[in-house]
Parts: sequence; structure tokens; C-alpha cells
Amino acid sequence: MSAIHANETSEFLVHERAATIAAAEAALARIHARHYEAAGPENARERLEALYDRLIEAVDTRDLASIVAYARQVARERFEAGYDLAEVQAAFNALEEATWSRVLADLPPQRFSEALGLVTTILGAAKDALGREYVSLATRRHAPSLDLSRLFMGAAG
Repeated sequence: MSAIHANETSEFLVHERAATIAAAEAALARIHARHYEAAGPENARERLEALYDRLIEAVDTRDLASIVAYARQVARERFEAGYDLAEVQAAFNALEEATWSRVLADLPPQRFSEALGLVTTILGAAKDALGREYVSLATRRHAPSLDLSRLFMGAAG
């Protein structure tokens, strides 16, 4: 992928920022994530904006370091605040799905693979870092959201 195409994707993402964040916000509201609802819509929007801005930065620089570091930070903050991992992942997924929708609705089909490849790679790396950091924290302390013991009850035989 050339830098020219990455720059076009970045410009597109900047142009679609407000619509993408609004769509992600609406998706997050529909799932009724307990902590995000409690934090309020303004807080949820700010968090989605911060993640989206790091997505744009990663497209611009073709460097995952900033978004991966941010995802780890989010994992630590949300873990300490008592968020369930699935709740935090839902926010990342809502932004990814909203971005995909904007790409598919507004870019010419010949640009889909480049734009979706960048978005998927970048947010995939961020979600991986988020999950790994959260699970690492949870393994050091009991986290009810990761209690798998019920899956194995009665498995001994």
C-alpha cells in the first residue's frame, strides 16, 4: 500500500469523523453498556473521539505504537473502574463497525480493501492489546467477569 493511499484514507477518516463517532455513539447506547451509560453520553463521546483520533494517527504514520499504548492504558483504567472486558471491547467494536459503514457507504469500491485493511489492522492490534492487558490484570486479581470455573463444574468424571 502506498503512502498516497494511506493519506487518502486518513483524509477520508478526518472528513467522516463526526458521522463515524455519532454512529459509534448510537451503537454503544443501543447495547446499554452499564458503565458507559453511567458515565454519560458526553464522556462516551470523548472516549470514542480519543480512540478515533488515534486510529487516524496510526493511518497517517503507519505506526501502531500510539494506539496500542492507548489501548493498554484504557484496559488499566477500565479494569480499575470495574468495567467488564466485554463492555470495553464493545466500545472498540462500535467504533470499528461505524468506520466500516462509512467506508462502505462513501468510498468507491476500489478503495474498500485499502481503507478496510488499514482500519481492521489498526483496531485489531488495539483490541488485542486491550484484551491482553485486561486479562493480565485480571489474572493477578480475581475478576468476576473472567471467572470460568462455572464452565468446568461437573467436568471431572
